[in-house]
Amino acid sequence: MNVLFEEDGVFKTGTILADNDSSLQVETPHGKRVKLKAANILLRYANPAASELLQRAELEAASLETDFLWEMCGDGEFGFTEFAQDYFGHPPNAVEATALLQGLQASPIHFHRKGRGRFRKAPPEILQAALAGAEKKRLQQEAITRMKDELLAGTLPAEFVPMLPQLLYRPDRNKLETKALEAACETSGLSVPRLMLKAGALPSSYEFLLGRFLFEYFPEGPANFGERVALPASDAVEELPLAAVQAFSIDDATTTEIDDALSLTPRDYGDNNRGWIIGIHIAAPCLGMAPGSDMDAIARTRLSTVYMPGNKITMLPDDLVGVFTLGAGSVRPAVSLYIDVNSDYSIAGTRSCIERVPVAANLRHHDIEPVFNDETLANGLAEAPDFPFKHELIVLWEFACVLEAGRGKPSANQTMMDFNYYVDWGVQTQDGPGQISIERRKRGSPLDKLVAELMIFANSTWGKLLHEAGIPAIYRAQSGGRVRMTTAAAPHDGLGVDCYAWSTSPLRRYVDMCNQWQLLAHLRDEPAPFVPGSAELAAAMNDFDMTYKAYAEFQQGMERYWCLRWLRQAGNKEVSARVLRENIVRLEDVPFVFKVHSLPNLNNGDRVQLSLEQFDLIDVELRARYIATLPPLAQTAEVIDEGEDAEDGEAAELVLAINEAEATIAVIADQPAVQDGAQ
Repeated sequence: MNVLFEEDGVFKTGTILADNDSSLQVETPHGKRVKLKAANILLRYANPAASELLQRAELEAASLETDFLWEMCGDGEFGFTEFAQDYFGHPPNAVEATALLQGLQASPIHFHRKGRGRFRKAPPEILQAALAGAEKKRLQQEAITRMKDELLAGTLPAEFVPMLPQLLYRPDRNKLETKALEAACETSGLSVPRLMLKAGALPSSYEFLLGRFLFEYFPEGPANFGERVALPASDAVEELPLAAVQAFSIDDATTTEIDDALSLTPRDYGDNNRGWIIGIHIAAPCLGMAPGSDMDAIARTRLSTVYMPGNKITMLPDDLVGVFTLGAGSVRPAVSLYIDVNSDYSIAGTRSCIERVPVAANLRHHDIEPVFNDETLANGLAEAPDFPFKHELIVLWEFACVLEAGRGKPSANQTMMDFNYYVDWGVQTQDGPGQISIERRKRGSPLDKLVAELMIFANSTWGKLLHEAGIPAIYRAQSGGRVRMTTAAAPHDGLGVDCYAWSTSPLRRYVDMCNQWQLLAHLRDEPAPFVPGSAELAAAMNDFDMTYKAYAEFQQGMERYWCLRWLRQAGNKEVSARVLRENIVRLEDVPFVFKVHSLPNLNNGDRVQLSLEQFDLIDVELRARYIATLPPLAQTAEVIDEGEDAEDGEAAELVLAINEAEATIAVIADQPAVQDGAQ
């Protein structure tokens, strides 16, 4: 005698070895022996053999029509053997009964299971809803299959177009498009961005990396500043006194947000008491916007300008920047710090004021550095050809040297190198639009020192002014090698100043705007917008700190990306690198740090020759193989990649020079530099 039973939702058969009334010992067609309760047996039969029943029943079940079965059965609960007798018109044999059982079990939409071998037909309204749902699922699965096949064929499904960013960066796994994309990735073995590149959804890897950042921080688009706000009226600005100076700025060629300018005016107090009045003039956008205004809301949302090779995303709209940037030939509102300097470069006093400043020129690094550098200074600039503002630059540089000595800290580590990235978007390459050039630039040039020292002086002087007036501001402080932001004045050990309040980049950083509002209120003898203990000021500081670090990390990532593009563009199969520690190296030609797993046990600083094997522009990774150890160079400038928003030299916390001390990194982070970083 054979039996039909169910185990884990699967029908099985076996031959009875022993029947103990309440339980049975059964052997399956595969030779396995199992003990079953008698109540669990669905059917006892003699023929056919246990190994044949299910196969023959499946063939019989294929001829059953589910809708007809549903029509035939009554509304009450029934067992499958009872229904089989009604359906076939005679006591069913084992094959017929099992076939009917399989037919009922296979259609839970039509027949609701009520127990072992027992069912009840679904009510008509529930059946219709279930059938509609099943049809919907069928159509959905067809759509998923179609979209998957299109992706595998290298075609982008039309449904993907309006939701590309979401699919790439924050997929909703409940959506059919996401399911199709995941299925295509599993079949092809490609990651999502690589499959999308293949399907033409992305022009290049650059768009993928930039799009990921924009999706998170600029979901409405980098050019969308919300509703257009009215530009500030010029009446209040026109009433400001006109400064009797001819100011000039010093910036990179691509700088558009010109925050700071300088001026030099000779003075003569008689009795050989000669010297100069040095002016530090900072753009004053806060004169045209108040805290809580629409324009403030724009800056408060973005918090900083974002820099990356070949591009930038400004904190403020271009038309608003155009009103306040210190462009050549314009007269712009500014907050000015005047330093009364004696002929021996000692400081006789300082004063701050709000005024209109005539900007005579925007000096550019590439024009001035060839004639104003360490070499020309050492040879005597008096003998060098004339260039714009030659006398002023010499005096300001000599004064900067005195300021640097007074702080007891160098403006920049002379052994370090910066890298400038320039992208020619008019050139199409194998990796997409943009031909990259990367130029080395040694830190601590005379122009660097000149601007850095004067900006440090302004930030520390105004920070101290606000502190002494009891007006809160946002400060950068450092102690024990740790740099932090605070609303209370505190020393910055790395810079050697009592306090340091970012105030010199209000067109590019929101904290500088906050400090400028406070400074303007003090100079006007008005109540400051942010009172001591202000929750708004603390919130702005904390939001800025987190966002600024994220922007810096993004910039660093894009610089790494363009380093890979540069290597592929150069076509070199072998490169030289320097060991930082263990198996971590930094390339000598570009500031790219990565692991070389085949590297032998070498000392930090050793030079090695590597063979480039694989570039990954999506994950921004490089694979290389160790070839040989190289002899040391006679002199090697230390190279550091800082991911900086370069006008102030703000370094990313994730600096690539892994073996540099944290305290050194922190000092670099707060030193002003002189380029826009938006090449």
